[in-house]
Amino acid sequence: MKKEKGEYTYPFPRPSVTTDCVIFGYDGKDIKLLLVERGIPPFKGMWALPGGYLQMDEDAIDGAKRELYEETGLRDAYIEQFRTFAAVDRDPRGRVITIAHLALVKISEVKAGDDAAKAQWFSLKDVPQLAFDHDMILREATKALRQKIHFEPVGFELLPEVFTMPQLQHLYESILDVRFDRRNFASKMLHLGILDDTGSRKSGSPSRIPATYRFNKDNYDALKSKGFRLEF
Repeated sequence: MKKEKGEYTYPFPRPSVTTDCVIFGYDGKDIKLLLVERGIPPFKGMWALPGGYLQMDEDAIDGAKRELYEETGLRDAYIEQFRTFAAVDRDPRGRVITIAHLALVKISEVKAGDDAAKAQWFSLKDVPQLAFDHDMILREATKALRQKIHFEPVGFELLPEVFTMPQLQHLYESILDVRFDRRNFASKMLHLGILDDTGSRKSGSPSRIPATYRFNKDNYDALKSKGFRLEF
């Protein structure tokens, strides 16, 4: 029997659903966060995480990828869902649930979107107070990144394809907010077998200039299949 339109609708309130993106980058010195300045109420003039309402024909990850592309011009960056935030009063406009995503991008590859004048990179140490509950979302995203770096090679998503050991060490120090002994860190990373020495240095550089490396994902995946966890 043909079903009538609306046969399975019910008189219950329906919350709105948004997706917010916590977009991290690395400039060689600090972990950076991409924020956008709100141009409309509520919280007009305040900084916020990039995000917006889900369209009716897209799922959460597609909505997050769309927002990421609009702000960075990147389609293939690392992005994944990490938590849903559903506090009743989190949005003064009404009942809004947001599905938060964590994204890692190479800042050098980012292309400014149409709202470039309203988008800006901030050091995690200099993030202003954010709109909505985005301060809490950022805190949870930072925790997720620090946990994930022990199990996934997410740090390499922030580095150029070819990098030096000091660059890798400084990135891990920036994410974990710790300091490592240079020799111990290098010894540990090289012992794992997840770095391939490119065999090259910058032309004219003295021998003390660090060699450059590439990440070996196959070796990392092999370690991970054995229950590997990167400990420092």
